[in-house]
Amino acid sequence: MPSHFGKLASIVPRDSRLERLATGFQFTEGPVWNVSEGSLLFSDIPANRIYKWSPDEGVTVFRDPSGNSNGLTYDKKSRLIACEHGNRRVSRIEKDGSYTVLADKFRGKRLNSPNDVIVKSDGTIYFTDPPYGIKPEEQELPFQGVFRLKPENKELTLLVDDFNKPNGLAFSPDEKVLYIADSSELRHIRAFDVNRDGTLSNGRLFAEIRSDLPGAPDGMKVDVEGHLYVSAAGGVWIFSDKGEHLGVIKTPEIPANCAFGDRQWKSLFITARTSLYRIRLNVFGVKVP
Repeated sequence: MPSHFGKLASIVPRDSRLERLATGFQFTEGPVWNVSEGSLLFSDIPANRIYKWSPDEGVTVFRDPSGNSNGLTYDKKSRLIACEHGNRRVSRIEKDGSYTVLADKFRGKRLNSPNDVIVKSDGTIYFTDPPYGIKPEEQELPFQGVFRLKPENKELTLLVDDFNKPNGLAFSPDEKVLYIADSSELRHIRAFDVNRDGTLSNGRLFAEIRSDLPGAPDGMKVDVEGHLYVSAAGGVWIFSDKGEHLGVIKTPEIPANCAFGDRQWKSLFITARTSLYRIRLNVFGVKVP
């Protein structure tokens, strides 16, 4: 059940209940809704698989192996973009099922382990690159970066390099602000202005996750009203666009990510360790291309 119900009344229906759709996984991540099929894809990182959930068929295997995929999203042509946590690259799955490697090196050095990914309305890809998928001695880059990728020419630009563990990221509905989670001991979310050329400026502290429960800020999404949903300690934390903490959708397992979906984009799907959950909301999520 959500906490701080007074502030969340306009977002979470009072009769809404968290529903467990599937369980028995190792570590779920990267949920993304497929509009044309009416289904959800999500990663199981240690299992090296991407699963598909649909109301009619339940859970089926979508891709095995997946490169230990983590974050998933779609581009404007409905092609799946994946952060391959194990293969240390960002890839695109083409319509025929083949792979295109979009980024695996920066200035001749291997990426750490790409974690989460989003696509701007102009087709530009943004992703985070913490070192979670590698051993310390395997790290070639001297930083944990946030990158912008132009898929048409595979041009890779480093946007920010002062995060300890950059993780989830999400645009505001108008794409003028980019939120980035730092899942290190800092346990906070920073906000950046998105410039016309796609670079970032005016980095500032947006919100902090302060809890005695285990779990740091991880995957994030926004709704059309600008609320930010952060997978973190105890559940999904909801913030206003001003950084005010409105409440928590509590989950029985530590969540790693979340995504809006269904025909109306009013269901929030939550990947939490061994399970996939869903809760119905009053607001519309920002649609994935």
